[in-house]
Amino acid sequence: MKRLLLATAATALVAGAAQAEDVKVGVLLGFTGPLETTVPNMAAGAELAIKEVSDSGKFMGGSTVTPVRGDTTCVDAAAAQSAAERLVTSEKVAGIVGGDCSGVTGAVLQNVARPNGVGMISPSATSPALSTAEDDGLFFRTAPSDARQGEIMADILSERGAKEVAVTYTNNDYGKGMADAFAAAFAAKGGKVTLAAPHEDGKADYSAEVGALASAGGEVLVVAGYVDQGGKGMIQGAVDSGAFSTFFLPDGMYGQSLADAIGEPLNGSYGSVPGTDSPGNAKFLEIAKAAGFDGSTAYSGESYDAAALMLLSMAAANSTGGKDWSAKVMDVANAPGEQVFPGELAKALELIAAGTDIDYVGATAVEMIGAGESAGNFREYEVKDGKLETVKYR
Repeated sequence: MKRLLLATAATALVAGAAQAEDVKVGVLLGFTGPLETTVPNMAAGAELAIKEVSDSGKFMGGSTVTPVRGDTTCVDAAAAQSAAERLVTSEKVAGIVGGDCSGVTGAVLQNVARPNGVGMISPSATSPALSTAEDDGLFFRTAPSDARQGEIMADILSERGAKEVAVTYTNNDYGKGMADAFAAAFAAKGGKVTLAAPHEDGKADYSAEVGALASAGGEVLVVAGYVDQGGKGMIQGAVDSGAFSTFFLPDGMYGQSLADAIGEPLNGSYGSVPGTDSPGNAKFLEIAKAAGFDGSTAYSGESYDAAALMLLSMAAANSTGGKDWSAKVMDVANAPGEQVFPGELAKALELIAAGTDIDYVGATAVEMIGAGESAGNFREYEVKDGKLETVKYR
C-alpha cells in the first residue's frame, strides 16, 4: 500500500525548510562504445526531464538541477567505475541516471553507489541478475528485466511459426542473461535452440562464429548483441555467407543505423524493444520532437522516466540524500495517486508540495514491481523497406 506523502509544511517542521541550491544529477551512459548511436537520445530524454524540473522553479525551495555526464563505454567496468567515482566524489551528484549496459551498471552499483549511499535509476540495464543484486535499496530501473523480454521474444517467434532457431549473444551479463531467458521461454513453447554461442565485440571477422551457427541450423538467427558492435558484425557475416536470411533483433539491436548498414538483406527481420502506445508515450514523442530529438528510439522514454522519477522522489522526501529519496521511488511510481505524464513535472511538484499522492505514469506507463523494476511493455517491430516499423504492442 502506498504511503501518503507528507505536506511540505509538516515535513519542514521535522527537516527544516529546503534551501535553494543547484542539485547535480549524473547521466552515466555509454557515450562511446557499442551503443554510441543509441545513447545520445537516451541522454536527451534524461536531460529533458531535468530541464523541465529545473525550469519549473518548484523543485525543493526553488533549487535548480544540472545534469553532469559520465561515460560508461557500455562494456568497460573500470572506465564506468572511474566515471561514476568522478560524478560522486568530484561533482557531488545527488543521484545517477544509469548505467546503461548491465555489466557496467552492476559494477557501479557495487563499487561506487552502495559504498557512497548514492541512488541509481537505470533506463536500460536489463540483466535478470540485477533483480536480486544486493543494493541497499538504492537501485531501480525503468526498463524491464530480460526475463520478461525472453518471454516476449519466444511469443513473437512462435507466433510467426519458427520452430528451430540459433542464438548468438554478446559475451557479457546482458547477452548471456537474455540468451538463457529466451532459451527457457522458447523451450516451454515447444521451440528448439539449435546452438547458443557467444561472440566477442570488436572483431573484424566473425566467419568462424557464423559457420558454427550455420552448421547447427535454424530458421532464424536470434542476435542478442549490440547495434554498433559484434551484433552487427554477426549479421553482416551471416548475410555475406548466406548462412541466415532472417534475424530476430531484441533491444540491443534496435536502431536505424543497423538497417542503414546492412541494407536490403535486413528487410523481413523483426524484433522487440521496450515500448508502449500509452497516452504518456504520445506526449513524450511530442515534447521530444519539440526539444529536437527522436523520442521513439530505444530507451529514450525510459531515460526521461528515470530522471523524472528520481527528481520527484527527491521532492517527496524533501531530501537529495540517496537513501532518503530512494525510499520514495516506489511510492511515486505506483498507484494510487493522481497520474502524472511527460510535460507535467511542474504540476507533479505542486501536488507533492500540497501533500497529494501522485502516480507517475510517464512516457513508458511506469509500474514498479519486485525490488524496483519496470513490469514491462514491449513493441514488436519489423524491418520493411529499410525502416523499423511497429507491428504491435505487447
